[in-house]
Amino acid sequence: MRQEVIITCAVTGDDPKVTKSPYCASTPQDIAQSAIDAAKAGAAIVHIHVRDPDSGEYSMETRHYREVVKIIRDSGVDVLVNLTAGVGGYIYVADDGRILGAEGGTDFVSQEMRMRHVIDLVNEGKYAPDICTVDCGPYNVGEGNRTYVSTPSYVRSGTRLARELGVKPEFEVFDTGHLALVHKMLGEGMIDDPLMVQLCASIPYAMPANIGLLASLVATLPAAAQFASFGIGRLQMPMVAQSVMLGGHVRVGLEDNLYLSKGVFGSNAQLVERARTIVECMGAKVVTAERAREMLKLKAR
Repeated sequence: MRQEVIITCAVTGDDPKVTKSPYCASTPQDIAQSAIDAAKAGAAIVHIHVRDPDSGEYSMETRHYREVVKIIRDSGVDVLVNLTAGVGGYIYVADDGRILGAEGGTDFVSQEMRMRHVIDLVNEGKYAPDICTVDCGPYNVGEGNRTYVSTPSYVRSGTRLARELGVKPEFEVFDTGHLALVHKMLGEGMIDDPLMVQLCASIPYAMPANIGLLASLVATLPAAAQFASFGIGRLQMPMVAQSVMLGGHVRVGLEDNLYLSKGVFGSNAQLVERARTIVECMGAKVVTAERAREMLKLKAR
């Protein structure tokens, strides 16, 4: 069991279902404030997607990320900023085998384009993130003909770019083979110590939230690795306890779950507070951003 626990809050995600919640933020100002409130509630890391302020749909625009990070940093609240770099991997296909274009929902772009906002913010020299995600492989997304694609070459490219930019990669593992690729890159010296892994469980047709499966994956990780796992929907809070028991950190937030209880919407801050209660009732300590920075070997921005 882990004694010092990092709580990550995934603030909005890119799924349109999140907009069902009255707490779903769409403008950069509201996303930033939701992240700040989550940090005050105990989150040491905030995981950020941005949305178009007018439509509420997910966005890849650097300007929105820049504004969110600026507001968070200018607030004086100490929290590590983790920017998604996973947007741009969805492919929709027709039953007759055609790959549908943007009009059909496909948004597939290069790995560099998925990380364009991270590259821009680092090169500008202001408001660079502490962490960015690297999605480690393909998986089907629910029913129908939608899939997410991240090839081994894309994963390696994202890993190299993160190192060059001086941003810590968080490897998003959605299935068992994804972790095998992470281990291969680790053996090749592509990943700096400590390895940071997010085990993404209970997404339909990807990796189930099975404690035996998760325990077997955790057993393969290096002792110095810093890992977390999460569940979606009603499995979010049970996974908090399970992850801590397996020796990991935790992630909660509206990206993965909208509710405090059946039919009762919760804010990001309330979800963090609930997770904090679970962690502390287990006898573990929720760490500050400063301590998380030490554990992950990050420099202050």
